[in-house]
Amino acid sequence: MTTSEQLFEKAKTLIPGGVNSPVRAFRSVGGTPVFIKSAKGAYLFDEDGRQYIELINSWGPMILGHAFEPVEKAVRDAIQHSFSFGAPTRKEVEMAELITTMVPSVEKVRMVNSGTEATMAAIRVARGFTGRDKIIKFEGCYHGHADSFLIAAGSGAMTMGIPDSPGVTKATAADTLTAPYNDLSAVEKLLANNHNQVAAIILEPVVGNMGCVLPEPGFLEGLRTLCDQHGVVFIFDEVMTGFRLAKGGAQERFGITPDLTTMGKIIGGGMPVGAYGGRADIMNMVAPAGPVYQAGTLSGNPIAMSAGLAMLHQLNDHPEIYTRLEEIGQKLTDGFRAGLVKAGLNYTINHIGSMFTLFMTERSVSNFTDAKSCDLPMFGRYFHAMLKRGVYLAPSQFESLFLSVALTDDLVDQVIQANEESLLEMMER
Repeated sequence: MTTSEQLFEKAKTLIPGGVNSPVRAFRSVGGTPVFIKSAKGAYLFDEDGRQYIELINSWGPMILGHAFEPVEKAVRDAIQHSFSFGAPTRKEVEMAELITTMVPSVEKVRMVNSGTEATMAAIRVARGFTGRDKIIKFEGCYHGHADSFLIAAGSGAMTMGIPDSPGVTKATAADTLTAPYNDLSAVEKLLANNHNQVAAIILEPVVGNMGCVLPEPGFLEGLRTLCDQHGVVFIFDEVMTGFRLAKGGAQERFGITPDLTTMGKIIGGGMPVGAYGGRADIMNMVAPAGPVYQAGTLSGNPIAMSAGLAMLHQLNDHPEIYTRLEEIGQKLTDGFRAGLVKAGLNYTINHIGSMFTLFMTERSVSNFTDAKSCDLPMFGRYFHAMLKRGVYLAPSQFESLFLSVALTDDLVDQVIQANEESLLEMMER
């Protein structure tokens, strides 16, 4: 029995399902989760001493690779002054200023501790600002595990086969309206049938939680127009895409200005951090400036702020990072497509910048229904074939992969070769 297997058996007696987040359990791909001991650059190292080329990067934040020295140094320097104060610090102000510089739609920002906290608070603020109760979300978009969002959720919820979680009340569900992603007409109907009742529309501008799904031309623009027409707060959940698809996030890449933006992952440099921000008139609703209450003892934690500042300064000061990420993403997906041709497969690859997903389906994937057409047992075989070859993928078909600049051309070539071999092995079974 491997060390990972031993640890998982013990963990199952102590932790629900043996993991602290559902997708880690390998439920949809089978087998035992790999227990990680350390990471550096483009590599993960497990408890059994095996090395893997990393294509998840802690689900997004390690855009510069693991244990990036300037971020490590910032944490080491900050930790000497204690871990937490529960009081204002200079770094919170510096972080807010940097975020507002990089993301022009964000005029004011509030730091929190996770992406879930950020989206939960953004919805509450939108309701307080508009005086309305209902929200519109999109099938397959995952905005964290707050009750309002566990309606037609993607990601871990879909992997577990329970897209609507027990424990979410009927009243909460009634206030959450859902539409298919990329379907403007469905949103128009929801707004017409719920006139002056919808506080906010929230979406991932590029979905990462049913796999990587891109907005079709005109979709984001159409939503912006509908929000303006109906007095609805438009929220971009950029927890994954923020500072990844461009230094100003997906909103910079697509040229769309939301009213509120939620952020996480990269802004903490790998530490647990989230934030939400946007128009000053909306953000001034947040206590103590306004009546909408939201608080957090560890919000703006000095260690997390130090890591995040080091990360964001690197991205803001070095635009060549984004050029390199584009090159890596293009080379990798071109190689994967060539591997599909060689294997005689017509599977779908969705790709933008440093995010991509290989979908085990011949259908184009533009919404949740398309994503659910994938051959999940086939994906499980592919996942383990890649793992055997030292490539660590997301253990779910319904997740985007996230690349880092630590991937050298030689490592990209190794991943492409592993993909080709894995596809051929998968077909032989």
